[in-house]
Formats: sequence, C-alpha cells, structure tokens
Amino acid sequence: MKISIITAFPELMRSYLAASVLGRGIAAGKLDVEVIDIRDFAEGDYRQIDDYCYGSGGMMLMAEPLAKALASVSAETKPYVVYPSPQGTHLYQELVEDLSRKENLVIICGHYEGVDERFTQKYVDAEISLGDFVLTGGEMPAMAIVDAVSRLIPGVVGKNSSVTEDSFYSGMLDTPHYTRPAEWRGERVPEVLTNGDAKAIDRWRRRRSVERTLDRRPDVAARAGIMPWLSGGAYVMEVHYPVLDKHGEKSSTAITGMDLHDIARACRTYGIKKYLLVTPLAQQREMAKRIAGHWTSGWGAEYNPDRKEAFSTLKIFASVQKALGWLSEREKKEPFKIATTAKRHAGAQHWLTLKREILRRDHSPVFLFGTGWGLHDEVMEMADAVMTPITGGSDGWNHLSVRSAVSITLDRFFGWR
Repeated sequence: MKISIITAFPELMRSYLAASVLGRGIAAGKLDVEVIDIRDFAEGDYRQIDDYCYGSGGMMLMAEPLAKALASVSAETKPYVVYPSPQGTHLYQELVEDLSRKENLVIICGHYEGVDERFTQKYVDAEISLGDFVLTGGEMPAMAIVDAVSRLIPGVVGKNSSVTEDSFYSGMLDTPHYTRPAEWRGERVPEVLTNGDAKAIDRWRRRRSVERTLDRRPDVAARAGIMPWLSGGAYVMEVHYPVLDKHGEKSSTAITGMDLHDIARACRTYGIKKYLLVTPLAQQREMAKRIAGHWTSGWGAEYNPDRKEAFSTLKIFASVQKALGWLSEREKKEPFKIATTAKRHAGAQHWLTLKREILRRDHSPVFLFGTGWGLHDEVMEMADAVMTPITGGSDGWNHLSVRSAVSITLDRFFGWR
C-alpha cells in the first residue's frame, strides 16, 4: 500500500512517521509512505501557498499548489484522496478498514480555514473528521489516519491478535489490561489474571469487555455481533402450533421445504446452536426429518457438504414446552425467551434494548418465530420479552415470510462485519 501525505509541514510528518511501530513497518517495506511539501509546487519568490478568503475570514490554502502536488503523486491506479476536515464524516473502525484496502491513498493536510472549495469538489473523494472540534491544521488527523490504517497492513504490527483484540475491531471496547508489579499502591491485579487458567482468563476478559462497552459506549453494541461474548448458545424456534390463522383463531400450519432450507442456512451462518422446529403433527415431523436426512447423509451430504452442515442445526419437537425443556437442560439454565411479532404489542421492546439485555445478563436467548398469522397468546405468555416488529416503509405494511424475519433478526443480533 502507498500513502502520500501533502502538507505544508513536511518535517512534522516525517518525524512522526520515523517513530515506533509505524516507523519499523515503513522501514521493513510493509507500506510505502511519502511526504510531499506543498511549497515545492508554489510560484513566486515567496513560494506562496495560502491567501485570504473571499468575502471575509482568515487564510486558507490555494487550489493551484495543491493540484500540482497531487499531480506529482506517482501511482499506477488513481489515488483515493482524503481531506481531514471538521465537516467530514467521523472516523470509525470500518471506515479505517475501507481505507486500508486502497492501493494508493492520498491525504491532503489543510491549514487555517482549510483549502479552496474548488479543489475539494474537483479532487477529494472523502472528507474525514476526528470529532466535533477544530484543529489548526490537518497534520494531526493525517497522523491518526495513517496510524490507524497501518495497523491493518499485514506485518506492521507484530502479532495479528494485537489488532483483532483491539477496541472496535471485534465490535466491543477492549478489556482492562495490567502489567507488573502485581500490586501497585495498594491495588492488586485481578487474581484471575495471575492464576494461569487460560479459559478462566478468557471468560473474565469477555465479561469485562462487555461491561465496559455497555457502561461507556452502549451505542457500540448496536453494530457488534454478540455471539463471541456469550458464555452459552443462542437458538431459533420456528413454531407451527399454536399459531393464529387469518381469523385470529388457534391453528397449526404446514412445514415448507423452503423455510427449512433457508432458516437452517441462516442459523449456521450466524452461529446459532440449534434450529428448533415445533409441530404436533407426526406426518409433518416425519417430512422434516426426511428432508434433513437427505442432506445430512448419503448422496445429498456428499453433493452439498455446506447444506449438510446447515441441516445439522435442526432439531424437531412436538411442542413448544418440550423444546424449551430440552433447551433448559442443555444450557443448565433457563433460556431468555424472545417472542417475535409483526403486530403492535403492549410492552414490546426494541431489538437494541434486548441485545444489550442479553449482553448484560449473559443470557442464552431463544427467538420464537410464529408461522401463519403469528404466535398464539399461549406462546406469547411464555416469553420473557416481546420484540417490536421489523419495520420497513412508512405505510405500515408488514407481512414478511418467517425465513426473512429470521435472517433480519439474526443479522441484527449476531451479524459481524
């Protein structure tokens, strides 16, 4: 990867780039960083690069020296040009990852009031802000961008785990860290970190990371896949009885092969422990077993091993109660039962609220999905929580297939990157 920094203060940038991990990575050839002095492209005896704003205001960088400096960047492909600006989008981890995938990245360091708007409109691909505050120039944001991007270049940071365990990379804030001595000014390192039990240490770090995220940055949990942070499993239950028919009466519904295939694949994709299928009808259970058996053994398993893996999550029950009983026994605790609905329901909770509750209490969640016209009140009353409906357009129309509802829900709770 090549990064070019266009600045009026080249020595400031060169000094930073020569230091620490970043300097070693550049020296080892893991990435190529060049610093371009805007004054090398200025005209006149004074090599002027800035002037007063039209109308009113202070000084700002002129467009022509910047355009010439940008044109000097040697690149086989068109560079992606970033301008640090308080008017830009906030820098966040996924954006850093997108930038790290660019072959040629150019960072334009503004100064004073910034740069001529005509240059920005003509050449800049993205304006990026470190936050809602103003700095004298773009050099410090440029340093931050280069540092964040360089960590993702293979070989710059010694251990890959140092990157994947960072705050935000895995979706949560980092866990607390300690070093020697074991006791400092009356404060001891948590005992679990000194006892040598790797599994206990891993559990402790997961819980501290979750607690810190929920206490300090609960908004971060919205885009985090929470499966790695749970000590137990998560489950999906597709209920075919008792459900409602179109008249609001208790009914049962037929199992469809399309639902089985798509829900099984969604469950495997998002790391769901078991896909629980509930129907009291023996013929329906037998049909589901035949479909699953085709893909988990014999010719079907050999033809499509991925489908075999998906159907291995399927487990069939005659009633919701039996499924919940099996689940409690497997997890050694009561599951956190979340009923889904396409209708307004008193006391229903937003999925983000439920996601944070699962994290905070380290629940083993089971998501109950009704077929037909939704879950019957008997099932709703068993639930510990009801999730607000999935909403799309503004006209209130809402009649998703159960397989679509499952996929959307699982992505909200367990989707990662």
